[in-house]
Order: sequence, then structure tokens, then C-alpha cells
Amino acid sequence: MLRHVAMFRWKEGTSDEQVDAIEVALATLPGAIPELRDYHFGRDMDLEPASFDFCVVADLDDEQSWAIYRDHPAHRKIIDELIKPFVETRVALQYAIS
Repeated sequence: MLRHVAMFRWKEGTSDEQVDAIEVALATLPGAIPELRDYHFGRDMDLEPASFDFCVVADLDDEQSWAIYRDHPAHRKIIDELIKPFVETRVALQYAIS
């Protein structure tokens, strides 16, 4: 299996309502993308000042399943319309899990 992790720092001025809309949209993805085996996301709890603001964790069967998720129209729409406008910094990685 493969785990995808993406972390975001929002631009100054990004509102709670804008992040709420992102969360509502992300919650629809497990129903739209059958390749997602497990899917979690959430806001940072502000326990460390250097932390990122938001994280998405997706578990998938393999690289092909990850590519389907990455390129899925529902996922791309959320990224393009709701996430990208507010991202200051994004980091991501994919690693094998057993």
C-alpha cells in the first residue's frame, strides 16, 4: 500500500469559512474515488508554532491508484477552485506502508 501526505500553509487572511469549504469538499472524495482506502484531513491544533496549517492523508493500494486519485476530476476541482487560491506553501510525499 501507499500513503500520500500533503501539508499546507495558508496565505495570510485565509478565513475559517474558506477552510470549512475545503473540508466539506474533501469529505466528498471517498465517495467519488473508490481507489481511496482510507482518507483523513484536518487543521493543525497549534501545538507548535512552526507547524503547517492543514494536512491530508490518503491511503491507496499502489502508485496507479495514487495517480487516479491525483488526477481525478473531483479532486482536481477541489484543488484548483478551493485550495490553490489560499496556499502559501505545500509539501507532499508518498511512501510505502504495510
